[in-house]
Amino acid sequence: MVLEVAGVSPEEEAVYRLLVTSGRATTEDLAQRAGLPHADAARILGSLASKGLASHTDGTPRVFRAAPPDVALLPRLKRSADALELAQFEAARLIESYRDTMRRHDAGQLLEVITGAEALRQHLRQIQAGAQDEMLWFCKAQYVAMPSGSNAEEYQALARGVRYRVLYEKAFFEDEGAVDNVVTGVRAGEVARAVPHLPLRLAIADRTVAIFPLVAGGPHGSPEEPTTALVRDSNLLAALIALFERYWEDAVPLNVDGAGAISGTDGAGPSDALSPIDRKLLSLLVAGVADKAIASQMQLSRRTVQRRIQAMMERAGAATRMQLAWQAARRGWL
Repeated sequence: MVLEVAGVSPEEEAVYRLLVTSGRATTEDLAQRAGLPHADAARILGSLASKGLASHTDGTPRVFRAAPPDVALLPRLKRSADALELAQFEAARLIESYRDTMRRHDAGQLLEVITGAEALRQHLRQIQAGAQDEMLWFCKAQYVAMPSGSNAEEYQALARGVRYRVLYEKAFFEDEGAVDNVVTGVRAGEVARAVPHLPLRLAIADRTVAIFPLVAGGPHGSPEEPTTALVRDSNLLAALIALFERYWEDAVPLNVDGAGAISGTDGAGPSDALSPIDRKLLSLLVAGVADKAIASQMQLSRRTVQRRIQAMMERAGAATRMQLAWQAARRGWL
């Protein structure tokens, strides 16, 4: 019986189906065909009539006829579907409220300890498979659980539109095959940057869950068991996200050319100095001088000043002028 979702009981459904196939019938006819006592058949037919699933004549004996299913059932099914959707929405809210309450009273809901490389691999695969928007990564040298190039889940997630922002430390590129694997990732859509050093290994999915080491395990898959934490929505997670963003701001974009060569892997950016004009312009900018005043002092147009600043920002991989100042200090441009 399948019509319970529309508010029709199994016994009502059975009698309604008999009415549909017979066209019209009296209470006695249906009682005999359904193998029911006359009183039960009369009760069920009355219930069907009250629900708009059947109608009857005024004469005696009454003759019942099934209401057309598209008229009688489809509106009821739609109301049931709407009610189910609302119930699911409310259930989701209750689940989230319950989890929030549990997180406040049970630290185990916030932080889960993962022991062993295999368990860590499984969790890394699971959070990537469930990611909807963005993955953030700190990639250090010498893998613990997932060798470079073995993360097939990244390519699957990139294919369905998940954004990957990955930070590599300089030593990472010394691992065998690391450069080729990074080139493959960048060509697949990964946004990659490099820094001289990273403080820890880290993966964050959709800013709702993070995995990071509590105790460092052995590199290159050695028998030493890594002990890792999986942390959910909390101040600790917010701190890890802020840590990632801080390192991301200072990192150097990795660029892959048509031949597959990659630049920026030292995390320090290009070493060539600025031209004397750009160096002077940058020093005035860092000193807080406005564009108009810089243009006047250097006898340049304001548009030229802005164009040269934008070129330096692109060269440094900076999204803001504040980031340009940080990058300039790191690169020895000032």
